[in-house]
Amino acid sequence: MDENLAVMDEDEVHADRVAAILDAVEAGDAARVTVLMQPLHAADIADLLEQMGSADRGALLALWSGEIDGEILSEISEAIREEVIEALPDKVVADAVRELDTDDVVDILEDLEPEDRGRILDALEDADRVAVQQALSYPEDSAGRLMQREVVVAPEHWTVGEAIDFLRGSDSLPDQFYHVILIDPRLRPVGYATLGRVLSSRRDVALRDIAEDSFRTVEATDPEGDVAYIFNQYHLISCPVVDAGGRLVGVITIDDAMNVLDEEHEEDMLRLAGVGDEASVSDGAVETVRQRLPWLAINLVTASLSAVVISQFQHTISTLVALAALMPIVASTGGIAGTQSLAVAVRALATRDLTQANAARVVRREVLAGFINGLALAAILGAAGAFIFGNWQLGLVLGLAMIVNQVVASLGGVLVPLGLSKMGLDPALASGTFVTTLTDVMGFFAFLGLATVVLI
Repeated sequence: MDENLAVMDEDEVHADRVAAILDAVEAGDAARVTVLMQPLHAADIADLLEQMGSADRGALLALWSGEIDGEILSEISEAIREEVIEALPDKVVADAVRELDTDDVVDILEDLEPEDRGRILDALEDADRVAVQQALSYPEDSAGRLMQREVVVAPEHWTVGEAIDFLRGSDSLPDQFYHVILIDPRLRPVGYATLGRVLSSRRDVALRDIAEDSFRTVEATDPEGDVAYIFNQYHLISCPVVDAGGRLVGVITIDDAMNVLDEEHEEDMLRLAGVGDEASVSDGAVETVRQRLPWLAINLVTASLSAVVISQFQHTISTLVALAALMPIVASTGGIAGTQSLAVAVRALATRDLTQANAARVVRREVLAGFINGLALAAILGAAGAFIFGNWQLGLVLGLAMIVNQVVASLGGVLVPLGLSKMGLDPALASGTFVTTLTDVMGFFAFLGLATVVLI
């Protein structure tokens, strides 16, 4: 079957199921809702709740709240999670969070209001509550918030046989784990061994002899972005977390690290588009306006700079009206080039592929690429302008302006995010506005300035 057709069929099935669920909710048919929701994965249920309007979501939860479990709560977007929790009975929330590891509980709690946070903490057992509260004491977006406290450890002098006997005899192992962490007498991690190596080795083999070369640790106060980078850079599956004294306090697993990467990529994309970093399809009109209006207002101010530049060439434009028709071509093409360069630079900064060490080389590459692109576009646009308007000088001006703006756009696309990063600011936060303004202003100035010198 054609892949596109398979995707279409899957989308149609999903749309039909959503429609059927909404019909059952409207009819108040709890049994029908349960039958329709039963086959769905927790992630699909979370998507369904996010795609619904607030009224439909509340009605569905009222009918189906007893089936909500911890996995579903952990999958729900932060944008609607608080609303969902407030709509659920206390017992349902309590039963759901008891199923979760501490890192998932912390992820749910950190964005809730104090009242809702208290409801969930009260539902936890004493040991879990203390672990969660300790995790919440670490800085926001730190490794301490990301880690889970459920870890599997063994003394560094143990053998494989001793470790296997311990694992088989334990009744409190995490649901999922990838490594046995080796610790010294001071509870400092000194290595780890994968479960695969443990199970495939002889019982008399020392754990330290099958420890992985990839072993490294992170401190609980390290930014979660740095943790995600380490996982991605060194292909880690899990990583022990230590306190300031180097003692083991938890472990971060690959699923949590990859979630951080996904969130950072999403934030960069939204910020580049100027819609904030928390935009969601579940947001209402007022929330959407709140996120977008400030950036539109900023863009209004920066766009006025282009108007100022154009106003300085009123005589030139009135003398040759064709310039007014051609100006947007130069500016918009430069804007596209700037966005292309900007997207690559922001992504490279996020992955640390663009650093101070190679910044000069990247800048030279962008300038050269902009110049070559400008030459190619200048040849096409200059020839077309000369042919259509019967004026080779106009074609020359158009071509030269295109070259200038392509170089400026490519240069600005990499220098602006580099500059913001150097100042300690998020390169994605305002780069788009600055680069767009730069290409518009320089495009109009180059085109109208050259036109004034050559044609008037």
